[in-house]
Amino acid sequence: MDFGALLDISWGSVLDNTLRGLIGEQFIYFALAAIGLNLHFGYTGLLNFGQAAFMAAGAYGLAIITQTVAPLINDNEGALQLGISDGWMFVIGVFFGVIVFPVVLALLMGIPTLRLRADYLAIVTIAVAEIIRIFLRSPRWDWLTGSSDGLGGFSGTFYDLSPFDPGGRYLFGLFIGNQMFLVIVGWIVLAISVLLCWLIIRSPWGRVLKAIREDEDAVRALGKNAYSYKMQALILGGIFGALGGMIRAIGFSLAQPDNFITDVTFFVWVALILGGAGKVFAPVIGASILYGVLNFTDVFLRQSVNKGVVSEDILSGTQVGQVRFMLIGLGLALLAAFRPQGIFGNKEEMALDDR
Repeated sequence: MDFGALLDISWGSVLDNTLRGLIGEQFIYFALAAIGLNLHFGYTGLLNFGQAAFMAAGAYGLAIITQTVAPLINDNEGALQLGISDGWMFVIGVFFGVIVFPVVLALLMGIPTLRLRADYLAIVTIAVAEIIRIFLRSPRWDWLTGSSDGLGGFSGTFYDLSPFDPGGRYLFGLFIGNQMFLVIVGWIVLAISVLLCWLIIRSPWGRVLKAIREDEDAVRALGKNAYSYKMQALILGGIFGALGGMIRAIGFSLAQPDNFITDVTFFVWVALILGGAGKVFAPVIGASILYGVLNFTDVFLRQSVNKGVVSEDILSGTQVGQVRFMLIGLGLALLAAFRPQGIFGNKEEMALDDR
């Protein structure tokens, strides 16, 4: 190991990539999904391991309306010639992606599962997420979902609104024009989401959610319909997850089933646990730290191998991706051992009534 070669590392590149992880697109959509999961688990005690399904609902709600439905209703040779502009179809797609699809999914997922015990609920939600992903990949529904290739080409309408030069670089060169516009819009959506979550949790409705988390039987004894409250929480948290999935799809310019695998839910859980469940700002900070660390370790380790700081006998460039996740796992293990409630959480917030 040649420590003198540390001087040859491009520390500017390491810093730039770390900052992108801390404030960029990946952080934004995972923070939104973690806010939704915080409503599920942190405040209501629902073990939802299918948050990726809600993210897929947001992405495909936008994609299906703009790429599948729009050509059908605007087909000059078809029976329907409504002539709806691309801009309005994008707005309709956002509505379906944020409201219609996640609400329908929450009802389908919640009606048969919310009466189950916490561990059974976790099993069912992860199964539902996989069923939806496999459905989206099915060649039978290629005309609707694009099958394994997914649906793309819907981001142009969004980026047409951008005031930034697509080829320019902004914010100290961290983002190009379209990325800068997406980050700004994403930050606005994230700020509004945090504010809404803060207001919701401080309301009487939010206090009932926390009471359900602590002792559902006591809530029922007081005359509250715990099942109804849990369903509402599942829907609302799913909407935040759908927002995150939609922003992710716009960033990739693609809604593709394998972008919403089980690993995605795992990362959302990591962001929540890292920040601390049951705190409004904690999921946001957790997501920022997670992707800041992931980007830092990726670039630093790759450059360390290329510059000879780390011998290829110890670590090769192809192993960097696995090693950085191992480091995240080690960090989570240490966090679980010394601060299981997360950086900003309380131990009381991690208590779960699994009856």
